[in-house]
Amino acid sequence: MEENGTLVKEFVLMGFTVGAGLQMVLFFTFLTLYLITMGGNLGMIFLIQSNTHLQTPMYFFLSHLSFLDVCYSSVIIPQMLETLKPGGATIAYERCATQFFFFTLYASTECFLLAVMAYDRYVAVCNPLLYATAMTPQTRVGLVMGAYSGAMVNTVIRTGLTFSLSFCKSNYVDFFFCDLPPLLKLSCMETGPRELVIYLLAFTVITTSISIILISYLFIIRAILGIRSLGGRAKTFSTCASHMTAVALFFGTLIFMYLRGNMGKSLEEDKIVSVFYTVAIPMLNPIIYSLRNKEVKEALKKVFNRVKISQAV
Repeated sequence: MEENGTLVKEFVLMGFTVGAGLQMVLFFTFLTLYLITMGGNLGMIFLIQSNTHLQTPMYFFLSHLSFLDVCYSSVIIPQMLETLKPGGATIAYERCATQFFFFTLYASTECFLLAVMAYDRYVAVCNPLLYATAMTPQTRVGLVMGAYSGAMVNTVIRTGLTFSLSFCKSNYVDFFFCDLPPLLKLSCMETGPRELVIYLLAFTVITTSISIILISYLFIIRAILGIRSLGGRAKTFSTCASHMTAVALFFGTLIFMYLRGNMGKSLEEDKIVSVFYTVAIPMLNPIIYSLRNKEVKEALKKVFNRVKISQAV
């Protein structure tokens, strides 16, 4: 046995248990969705950085959300595409640990960032006159760095506990990337104590983020109900609608995936849920924020108009 406590030098990711014909369909489907994700999120970052009307705290945080979606999609989807070849995809132990580390880091940071974005909406709606003073550039950077720092602590502990296990039952991972539930099934050690700490960490990250979001929205709802004009209420609520949709999608899948424990879980069921939050949600976020946001729509129109003018010239 090696010093790291494992007999496994590499893992074989088995991916999806489907026929060869369907594997090709899935390959091109996931590749297309990945390209849409990259285009949508990188386009959102470019749009925010290049448009002076979008140089506000809300869009500063949104650009970081797009950055995280680009990063954690890129950690997972290329590996997923590799598993869609016959026999699965081989991944070295160190690369598996690295993938696990960065996926956990980006996903945890997104949890905290969505909480930061809820706080930003709370300040904007409940204290609009103090918004510019409260959300200074230094404050924005501090909140984002706090999200990354909190995520880093969770990631280091979670990765250390997972990869200090001995994996000697098998090196075949019945999944399409190195995630916690399938890796725990390969351990020949008692995983109970480590698993408890790992899930407590996940519970802490998710519940802390959700608590901040819920408290922020309770104050936001109270402020909205205090607005006499129905039009004013609708306008104020619309500034939060995109964020609420993103929160519901992201946290709904994370809770279903990681806070159920291992009792009665099916890896096939986990694969479907994982596809949703690693492939679908990063693709949907820029669409959600574009379709439900007038400022983003206006910025997009200006970009398209510039392209038309340049082509005409």
